Amino acid sequence: MNAPWKSGVAGTRDPINAYVCDDMTLDVIRGVCEEMGWSQDKAYKGGLRNAIQSLSVSASPQILLVDLSESGDPISDINSLAEVCEPGTIVIAVGQVNDVRLYRDLLMSGLQDYLLKPLSPDSLRDAFANAQTILNAPKHEEHSADRPHISTAVIGTRGGCGASTIASSLAWTFSQTQGHPTGFLDLDVHFGTGALAMDLEPGRGLTDAIDNPSRIDGLFIERAMIKANEKLSILSAEAPMSSPVLTDGSAFYQLQEEFRAAFENTVIDMPRSMLIAYPHLMQDVNMAVVTTELTLASARDTIRVLAWLKQNAPHCKTLVVANNVQTAALEISRKDFESTIERKIDLILPSDPKATAQAAKVGQPVVDAVRGSKLSAGIVNLADMIAGSAAEAAEAAPEDEKSKKSVMSGFKSLLKKK
Repeated sequence: MNAPWKSGVAGTRDPINAYVCDDMTLDVIRGVCEEMGWSQDKAYKGGLRNAIQSLSVSASPQILLVDLSESGDPISDINSLAEVCEPGTIVIAVGQVNDVRLYRDLLMSGLQDYLLKPLSPDSLRDAFANAQTILNAPKHEEHSADRPHISTAVIGTRGGCGASTIASSLAWTFSQTQGHPTGFLDLDVHFGTGALAMDLEPGRGLTDAIDNPSRIDGLFIERAMIKANEKLSILSAEAPMSSPVLTDGSAFYQLQEEFRAAFENTVIDMPRSMLIAYPHLMQDVNMAVVTTELTLASARDTIRVLAWLKQNAPHCKTLVVANNVQTAALEISRKDFESTIERKIDLILPSDPKATAQAAKVGQPVVDAVRGSKLSAGIVNLADMIAGSAAEAAEAAPEDEKSKKSVMSGFKSLLKKK
């Protein structure tokens, strides 16, 4: 169903329309609307289906709140809502189902937020404030029109194989050598070295995000991330060992989506344990750099990681990088290693303890500290391989795949199909 033409534009739209299923939620919404100077009459009884019927014949508001409590198929109904909404509408949903999978699916459908009932005035105020921030933010052309967003996860098959060193150097290369705005997300919450590698204090941004996922938005990213250079921002942590990570992974997922909206490149230092605990984190990653060493244990774990990626992230382009390679003292030859994992190694990075030691001393990524080394040249080559593979994937993708935007703009892209 296509929406009929409606004359409303952003400047003349109602600031809010709300469609809810119960009187208690209606009273909360009307109270908060009154506080914000909005008309209480724009909060209606009736859920998502009533919203679809109403908006098919009237102008869309700036902020739309819909109640999913009576929806049997929320995702299908949200897609139907997209057909009758105008571009630029911020959509917030409320519901009774506390399920992280539903939450992720709703965000993937383009919603700004999902609030649980019974609705509290504080959570509603925060959601409205975030929506107003987005509406008032300066508009800019999305970089994806010229170049697809590249999200790269660097995964070490074994501890000490150099995944973090490669991740920090890749982030620096994307930002400085290639000149792309880059976000570096270090997901080793307790022992991450992303900030340390660049002689920076990690701050509390990542731990705050885990503790308060509802706070994650564009402003939070801007304030919480540390600037390493003009085009590189880092989100890292050194959480106390006495503070276990208690999260369902929704905070990490939201961070990835905000990175996608804010940067042209995302580099994720992805501990292999995160694949087990939060497999959905690879959903929006399009490049995986599997870092390994030419050892028996690494061969075994490379097989396991590659098999996991094939099953759980088949869309992801995978590069196998052998690091710390000493040609004079190999536990397994390259030929035997490749035979064991049943695929070619994409890149060999030589062992260079002098370069890595120098980089640690000056607090810089190795590609910046020792630019003339073979190790640095290899990592720069890896960055070029990633950029080239992403460009090929984008060129080969169907037209509907090329038009996909970030979660924040997903709803808008559906709307523009009218």
